[in-house]
Amino acid sequence: MYDYYLGGKDNFQADRDAAEQAIIAFPNARTAARQNRAFMTRATRFLAGEVGIRQFLDIGTGIPTSPNLHEVAQGLAPQSRVVYADNDPIVLAHARALLTSTPQGRTAYLDADLRDVERILAAPELRETLDLTQPVALSLIAVLPFLGDGDDPYGVVGRLVDVLPAGSYLTLSHSTADFDPAIERIAATYRAQGITAQPRDHTQIERFFAGLELVEPGVRPLHRWRPDGTAGMAGADGGGLTDAEVSVYAGVARKP
Repeated sequence: MYDYYLGGKDNFQADRDAAEQAIIAFPNARTAARQNRAFMTRATRFLAGEVGIRQFLDIGTGIPTSPNLHEVAQGLAPQSRVVYADNDPIVLAHARALLTSTPQGRTAYLDADLRDVERILAAPELRETLDLTQPVALSLIAVLPFLGDGDDPYGVVGRLVDVLPAGSYLTLSHSTADFDPAIERIAATYRAQGITAQPRDHTQIERFFAGLELVEPGVRPLHRWRPDGTAGMAGADGGGLTDAEVSVYAGVARKP
Protein backbone atom coordinates (compact mmCIF):
# COMPACT_ATOMS: atom_id res chain seq x y z
CA MET A 1 0.00 0.00 0.00
CA TYR A 2 2.84 2.39 0.86
CA ASP A 3 4.54 1.68 -2.46
CA TYR A 4 1.24 2.44 -4.21
CA TYR A 5 0.90 5.75 -2.35
CA LEU A 6 4.39 6.65 -3.53
CA GLY A 7 3.53 5.89 -7.14
CA GLY A 8 5.64 2.74 -7.27
CA LYS A 9 5.06 -0.36 -9.39
CA ASP A 10 5.79 -3.02 -6.76
CA ASN A 11 2.26 -3.59 -5.53
CA PHE A 12 -0.64 -5.90 -6.19
CA GLN A 13 -4.37 -5.54 -6.80
CA ALA A 14 -5.22 -6.29 -3.18
CA ASP A 15 -2.78 -3.54 -2.12
CA ARG A 16 -4.30 -1.08 -4.58
CA ASP A 17 -7.85 -1.87 -3.52
CA ALA A 18 -7.03 -1.45 0.16
CA ALA A 19 -5.06 1.74 -0.52
CA GLU A 20 -7.95 3.26 -2.48
CA GLN A 21 -10.28 2.54 0.45
CA ALA A 22 -7.78 4.26 2.74
CA ILE A 23 -7.61 7.25 0.37
CA ILE A 24 -11.39 7.58 0.52
CA ALA A 25 -11.10 7.84 4.31
CA PHE A 26 -8.03 10.11 4.20
CA PRO A 27 -7.57 11.80 0.80
CA ASN A 28 -4.11 13.05 1.80
CA ALA A 29 -2.65 9.54 2.18
CA ARG A 30 -0.36 9.98 -0.82
CA THR A 31 0.88 13.33 0.47
CA ALA A 32 1.60 11.86 3.89
CA ALA A 33 3.50 8.92 2.39
CA ARG A 34 5.64 11.15 0.19
CA GLN A 35 6.43 13.52 3.03
CA ASN A 36 7.31 10.52 5.20
CA ARG A 37 9.83 9.38 2.58
CA ALA A 38 11.24 12.91 2.37
CA PHE A 39 11.67 12.99 6.15
CA MET A 40 13.58 9.69 6.06
CA THR A 41 15.91 11.21 3.49
CA ARG A 42 16.51 14.39 5.51
CA ALA A 43 17.04 12.50 8.76
CA THR A 44 19.51 10.11 7.13
CA ARG A 45 21.41 13.01 5.58
CA PHE A 46 21.59 14.63 9.01
CA LEU A 47 22.87 11.44 10.64
CA ALA A 48 25.36 10.47 7.94
CA GLY A 49 26.42 13.98 7.02
CA GLU A 50 26.26 16.19 10.10
CA VAL A 51 26.63 13.62 12.88
CA GLY A 52 28.93 11.12 11.17
CA ILE A 53 26.92 7.94 11.81
CA ARG A 54 28.15 5.06 9.67
CA GLN A 55 25.85 2.25 10.84
CA PHE A 56 22.09 2.04 10.36
CA LEU A 57 19.43 -0.47 11.47
CA ASP A 58 16.17 0.11 9.59
CA ILE A 59 13.26 -1.99 10.89
CA GLY A 60 10.01 -2.01 8.93
CA THR A 61 11.75 -1.37 5.64
CA GLY A 62 8.86 -1.98 3.26
CA ILE A 63 9.26 -2.64 -0.44
CA PRO A 64 12.40 -0.79 -1.57
CA THR A 65 11.58 2.57 -3.14
CA SER A 66 14.44 4.80 -4.31
CA PRO A 67 16.04 6.59 -2.65
CA ASN A 68 16.48 3.86 -0.07
CA LEU A 69 18.12 4.63 3.23
CA HIS A 70 21.43 3.05 2.23
CA GLU A 71 21.51 5.06 -1.00
CA VAL A 72 21.19 8.27 0.99
CA ALA A 73 23.75 7.24 3.63
CA GLN A 74 26.28 5.78 1.20
CA GLY A 75 25.87 8.76 -1.10
CA LEU A 76 27.40 10.81 1.71
CA ALA A 77 29.65 8.14 3.23
CA PRO A 78 30.25 5.14 0.92
CA GLN A 79 31.55 3.03 3.82
CA SER A 80 28.17 3.12 5.60
CA ARG A 81 26.70 -0.20 6.71
CA VAL A 82 22.97 -0.78 6.73
CA VAL A 83 20.82 -3.64 7.99
CA TYR A 84 17.22 -3.73 6.83
CA ALA A 85 14.55 -5.79 8.60
CA ASP A 86 10.97 -6.61 7.65
CA ASN A 87 8.58 -9.52 8.16
CA ASP A 88 6.98 -9.56 4.70
CA PRO A 89 8.23 -12.26 2.27
CA ILE A 90 7.41 -10.00 -0.70
CA VAL A 91 9.66 -7.34 0.79
CA LEU A 92 12.35 -9.98 1.28
CA ALA A 93 12.27 -10.97 -2.40
CA HIS A 94 12.50 -7.37 -3.58
CA ALA A 95 15.12 -6.41 -1.01
CA ARG A 96 17.54 -9.13 -2.06
CA ALA A 97 17.32 -7.92 -5.63
CA LEU A 98 17.36 -4.16 -5.08
CA LEU A 99 19.26 -3.36 -1.88
CA THR A 100 22.77 -3.41 -3.25
CA SER A 101 25.66 -1.73 -1.48
CA THR A 102 28.66 0.32 -2.53
CA PRO A 103 31.90 -1.70 -2.60
CA GLN A 104 33.18 0.20 0.46
CA GLY A 105 30.06 -0.36 2.56
CA ARG A 106 27.65 -3.18 3.18
CA THR A 107 23.91 -3.87 3.26
CA ALA A 108 22.14 -6.88 4.71
CA TYR A 109 18.50 -7.89 4.91
CA LEU A 110 16.94 -9.61 7.92
CA ASP A 111 13.58 -11.40 7.76
CA ALA A 112 12.19 -10.63 11.21
CA ASP A 113 9.26 -9.06 13.04
CA LEU A 114 9.80 -5.83 14.97
CA ARG A 115 8.21 -7.44 18.03
CA ASP A 116 10.85 -10.18 18.07
CA VAL A 117 13.63 -7.98 19.41
CA GLU A 118 15.83 -10.86 20.58
CA ARG A 119 15.79 -12.49 17.13
CA ILE A 120 16.73 -9.20 15.46
CA LEU A 121 19.61 -8.53 17.83
CA ALA A 122 20.98 -12.08 17.67
CA ALA A 123 20.67 -12.46 13.89
CA PRO A 124 23.91 -13.24 12.03
CA GLU A 125 22.91 -10.72 9.35
CA LEU A 126 23.03 -7.99 11.97
CA ARG A 127 26.05 -9.21 13.93
CA GLU A 128 28.14 -9.67 10.77
CA THR A 129 27.26 -6.23 9.40
CA LEU A 130 27.09 -3.87 12.38
CA ASP A 131 29.49 -3.34 15.27
CA LEU A 132 27.27 -2.77 18.30
CA THR A 133 30.16 -1.25 20.24
CA GLN A 134 29.99 1.73 17.85
CA PRO A 135 27.07 4.16 17.37
CA VAL A 136 24.12 2.93 15.35
CA ALA A 137 21.15 4.88 13.97
CA LEU A 138 17.96 2.91 14.62
CA SER A 139 15.27 3.81 12.10
CA LEU A 140 11.60 3.06 12.81
CA ILE A 141 9.84 4.90 10.00
CA ALA A 142 6.03 4.57 9.92
CA VAL A 143 6.14 1.14 11.55
CA LEU A 144 5.11 1.72 15.18
CA PRO A 145 1.43 2.40 14.35
CA PHE A 146 1.27 -1.28 13.38
CA LEU A 147 2.01 -2.27 16.98
CA GLY A 148 -1.01 -2.12 19.25
CA ASP A 149 -0.78 -1.43 22.96
CA GLY A 150 -0.90 -5.18 23.57
CA ASP A 151 2.38 -5.53 21.66
CA ASP A 152 4.17 -3.37 24.26
CA PRO A 153 5.53 -0.88 21.68
CA TYR A 154 7.40 1.17 24.28
CA GLY A 155 9.07 -1.95 25.61
CA VAL A 156 10.03 -3.01 22.08
CA VAL A 157 11.67 0.34 21.35
CA GLY A 158 13.30 0.43 24.78
CA ARG A 159 14.90 -3.00 24.35
CA LEU A 160 16.29 -2.04 20.95
CA VAL A 161 17.72 1.25 22.22
CA ASP A 162 19.13 -0.37 25.38
CA VAL A 163 21.53 -2.55 23.38
CA LEU A 164 22.93 0.36 21.38
CA PRO A 165 25.98 2.26 22.68
CA ALA A 166 26.06 5.90 23.72
CA GLY A 167 26.10 8.20 20.73
CA SER A 168 23.51 6.12 18.88
CA TYR A 169 20.34 7.69 17.49
CA LEU A 170 16.66 6.82 17.20
CA THR A 171 14.67 8.11 14.22
CA LEU A 172 10.94 7.48 13.97
CA SER A 173 7.76 8.72 12.37
CA HIS A 174 4.24 7.93 13.53
CA SER A 175 0.73 8.76 12.30
CA THR A 176 -1.52 10.89 14.49
CA ALA A 177 -5.14 12.01 14.61
CA ASP A 178 -4.17 15.21 16.46
CA PHE A 179 -4.86 17.34 13.38
CA ASP A 180 -7.46 15.38 11.43
CA PRO A 181 -9.93 12.81 12.84
CA ALA A 182 -9.95 11.15 9.41
CA ILE A 183 -6.77 9.38 10.52
CA GLU A 184 -8.91 7.26 12.82
CA ARG A 185 -11.03 6.31 9.81
CA ILE A 186 -7.99 5.32 7.74
CA ALA A 187 -6.83 3.19 10.68
CA ALA A 188 -10.21 1.47 10.62
CA THR A 189 -9.73 0.56 6.95
CA TYR A 190 -6.41 -1.10 7.84
CA ARG A 191 -8.01 -2.98 10.71
CA ALA A 192 -10.76 -4.15 8.34
CA GLN A 193 -7.97 -5.82 6.34
CA GLY A 194 -6.74 -7.56 9.50
CA ILE A 195 -3.85 -5.10 10.01
CA THR A 196 -3.23 -3.48 13.37
CA ALA A 197 -3.26 0.31 13.00
CA GLN A 198 -3.12 2.66 15.96
CA PRO A 199 -2.52 6.39 15.57
CA ARG A 200 -1.07 8.08 18.68
CA ASP A 201 -1.02 11.63 19.98
CA HIS A 202 1.99 13.89 20.51
CA THR A 203 2.52 12.90 24.15
CA GLN A 204 2.34 9.18 23.32
CA ILE A 205 4.78 9.54 20.43
CA GLU A 206 7.21 11.66 22.40
CA ARG A 207 7.25 8.91 25.03
CA PHE A 208 9.14 6.66 22.58
CA PHE A 209 12.12 9.00 23.07
CA ALA A 210 12.15 8.71 26.87
CA GLY A 211 15.71 8.92 28.21
CA LEU A 212 17.08 10.24 24.92
CA GLU A 213 18.17 13.73 23.87
CA LEU A 214 15.83 15.04 21.20
CA VAL A 215 17.49 16.78 18.27
CA GLU A 216 16.00 20.20 17.50
CA PRO A 217 13.22 20.89 16.64
CA GLY A 218 11.96 17.92 18.67
CA VAL A 219 8.88 15.86 17.82
CA ARG A 220 7.10 17.83 15.10
CA PRO A 221 4.80 17.21 12.14
CA LEU A 222 7.35 15.59 9.87
CA HIS A 223 7.24 18.16 7.07
CA ARG A 224 8.34 20.71 9.71
CA TRP A 225 11.36 18.66 10.83
CA ARG A 226 14.30 20.53 9.29
CA PRO A 227 12.65 21.18 5.90
CA ASP A 228 15.18 21.72 3.13
CA GLY A 229 12.98 22.66 0.21
CA THR A 230 13.57 19.41 -1.71
CA ALA A 231 10.11 17.93 -1.02
CA GLY A 232 6.95 19.37 -2.52
CA MET A 233 5.41 21.53 0.18
CA ALA A 234 2.31 22.80 -1.62
CA GLY A 235 -0.97 21.93 0.04
CA ALA A 236 -4.26 21.05 -1.57
CA ASP A 237 -5.31 24.72 -1.61
CA GLY A 238 -2.10 25.81 -3.32
CA GLY A 239 -0.62 27.20 -0.12
CA GLY A 240 1.83 25.50 2.20
CA LEU A 241 1.18 22.01 3.48
CA THR A 242 -0.92 21.96 6.63
CA ASP A 243 -0.31 19.67 9.60
CA ALA A 244 -3.67 18.01 8.90
CA GLU A 245 -2.64 17.12 5.35
CA VAL A 246 0.38 15.24 6.66
CA SER A 247 -0.83 14.01 10.08
CA VAL A 248 2.46 12.32 10.93
CA TYR A 249 4.85 13.27 13.74
CA ALA A 250 8.57 12.61 13.50
CA GLY A 251 11.69 13.07 15.56
CA VAL A 252 15.34 12.15 15.96
CA ALA A 253 17.07 11.68 19.31
CA ARG A 254 20.54 10.79 20.60
CA LYS A 255 21.35 8.23 23.26
CA PRO A 256 23.55 10.00 25.85
